[in-house]
Amino acid sequence: MTAETTPMAEEQSLNVQQEAAAVEEEKSKVVVVAAAVDKDDDVPADETETETKREEEKEASIVEKNGSFREESNCFSDLKETEKKALAELREKIENAILGKEEEEERDVALWGVPLLPSEGSESTDVILLKFLRAREFKVKDAYEMFEKTLQWRKEAKIDSVIGEEELGAGLSAACYMDGVDREGHPVCYNVYGVFADEALYQKAFGTEEKRGEFLRWRVQLMEKGIQKLDFKPGGVSSLLQITDLKNSPGISKKELRTAMKNAVQLLQDNYPEFVARNIVVNVPFWYYAVHSILSPFLTQRTKSKFVFARPSKVTETLLKYVPAEQIPVSYGGFKCQKDAEFSIEDTVSELIMKAGSTESIEIPTPEAGTRVVWDVTVLGWEVNYKEEFVPEDEGSYTIIVQKSKKMGPQEELVRNCFRTNEPGKVVITIENSSFKKKKVLYRFKTSNNTLSSS
Repeated sequence: MTAETTPMAEEQSLNVQQEAAAVEEEKSKVVVVAAAVDKDDDVPADETETETKREEEKEASIVEKNGSFREESNCFSDLKETEKKALAELREKIENAILGKEEEEERDVALWGVPLLPSEGSESTDVILLKFLRAREFKVKDAYEMFEKTLQWRKEAKIDSVIGEEELGAGLSAACYMDGVDREGHPVCYNVYGVFADEALYQKAFGTEEKRGEFLRWRVQLMEKGIQKLDFKPGGVSSLLQITDLKNSPGISKKELRTAMKNAVQLLQDNYPEFVARNIVVNVPFWYYAVHSILSPFLTQRTKSKFVFARPSKVTETLLKYVPAEQIPVSYGGFKCQKDAEFSIEDTVSELIMKAGSTESIEIPTPEAGTRVVWDVTVLGWEVNYKEEFVPEDEGSYTIIVQKSKKMGPQEELVRNCFRTNEPGKVVITIENSSFKKKKVLYRFKTSNNTLSSS
């Protein structure tokens, strides 16, 4: 007997087929994006210096296009005439709104410590108002609505008191923290999602709706603390640099994390306009492009333009375009160590460019016996031969091997070593680049005791 297919069954079957097709289409998009990225990442080593030069010139043009992220001027005289007009209109609307309040205490309105009544004449007021205007492409009505909603949200959520709520985020300090400044003086905020690979910590942050709410409030608290480091005067630094690390992140399989990311992005964009100078996403896995496509509709075009993506092999190279090596943590290929007894961020890092197939030496003079030398060295991408020696000034003395020659793999971190001399001479660090690619060597050193020279 042949079974009959009902209209309802046919409709359900059609819906299932349509959903399956939609899923496959989304998968194909992710695969195409991933393949494009993978293709770019796995380009074979150049076999000629000419080809290497072309690649470097191409990359330099990209850096020049994306690397400049100086904040737009907040000086009134630097604004376009249309922008000046929009600012004047927004000032007037806010002035009328504040003065129209019936209760006197409602007129004493401030945001991030900046008085909002334009007639009070604070030079920082315009800096705040320009953030809202830029976030809404200088459309005064839209900027004012955003401004009102932000004030309302802060009042309802009691955001002004969040700074004192130190109990927020217990155990989550490794997930998000402020550390150092970039080349333009922007405070740097690190978001490290890999910590949530730990299931216990994941449940602590996202296990229930209440915990997810606490996580979001803790993230706001950290944002507020970062804002306290800013200067809202015209010409001052009034935004942050965000670095988002996706290494070992749980990924798209974790619905709670995906939702929390979307909510955090939406909340910060709606209530903290133009507070991010650049958003650098590092250790980007293929799955992230799918997540980013989900988040993308919630981002303004101005926000999207601030994103920079770096695959695992390009993390240090990318960060160095924006953050000085002294300010980049060792875990990201930089020179910054926590509680460092040898160096500080004031000790600048020098740079040495090595041609393909070349050998270079770093020489540290030690003109007196008893001199203590300490040094840091890193090579972007490593894959070089590396050795350290002490070469005495007296030709009759023997050269001392400090670190015998060894091949350094691509995953090596910062090399730190020290040596105390028994006679005048020099420490020589030799690096042999046998690859077909140019290498960048970063280093610093200090001498103490009888000599004071440093680099």
